[in-house]
Amino acid sequence: MSKKIALIGCGWLGLPLAKSLIEKKYIINGSTTSPDKLNLLMTAEINAYLLELTEEKIKGNINDFLTDVEIVIINVPPKLRGNKKENYVKKMQLLHQAIATHSVQKVIFISSTAVYGTIEGDVTEETEPNPSTESGIQILSAENLFKNNKQIQTTILRFGGLIGGDRHPINMLSGRSDLSNGNHPINLIHRKDCIRIIEAIIEKNWWNELFNGVYPKHPKKKDYYISQAIKNNLQPPDYKEDNKNKGKIVHSNRLIFVKKHLFTTTI
Repeated sequence: MSKKIALIGCGWLGLPLAKSLIEKKYIINGSTTSPDKLNLLMTAEINAYLLELTEEKIKGNINDFLTDVEIVIINVPPKLRGNKKENYVKKMQLLHQAIATHSVQKVIFISSTAVYGTIEGDVTEETEPNPSTESGIQILSAENLFKNNKQIQTTILRFGGLIGGDRHPINMLSGRSDLSNGNHPINLIHRKDCIRIIEAIIEKNWWNELFNGVYPKHPKKKDYYISQAIKNNLQPPDYKEDNKNKGKIVHSNRLIFVKKHLFTTTI
């Protein structure tokens, strides 16, 4: 019998991930906050649910969504930009409570290297997080919420900057001037590699683990983004001379140690 996986958040990463898992014969319950996307999910053979996590409650049929599910993949970033900021931790507390009342055995929590904050130099999975933004602080608290529940096997996956499809920082940086930190290294990962890593966790039973997910090459920002602009016929960004600090290089030591070929899509 195929494993049933509940995937919370079928957006830019979640939808292609769900499609790939279905090709591997998993049964996928997938959630969206948009009624307009339900048909898109169902067309992809996803059991589609309209769910919205709020600070007060979970809107939608969360009980059916989690029934007979073995694995939950949480792919819900905090919404902390603009004027309308949220308490992400409260949302995750409600989700954690719902998961704990069902037969869920395993959780993959999609996190971010933002939890490392402004630490400089080499960063590995052994590095103590020191978030410097509200987003990083709340994500780390949400990580601990699931990690500290010993009844559930939780693997934390800290991705670097996400690229793929039409998503790339150069689209926002093109033509900008007087940018800082041009000598800092980049810490990016392609969506295809994100999917490979998540599938490997499931297939290889890498549970109760912590992984950094960052492509293992780290050119300087100014070199990388200028070359990407030229490659895509865009106006290159301009960086000011800035040598005050060196930035950080996030290493995916644990993933590279167990399976080097997970990182195959060049950034």
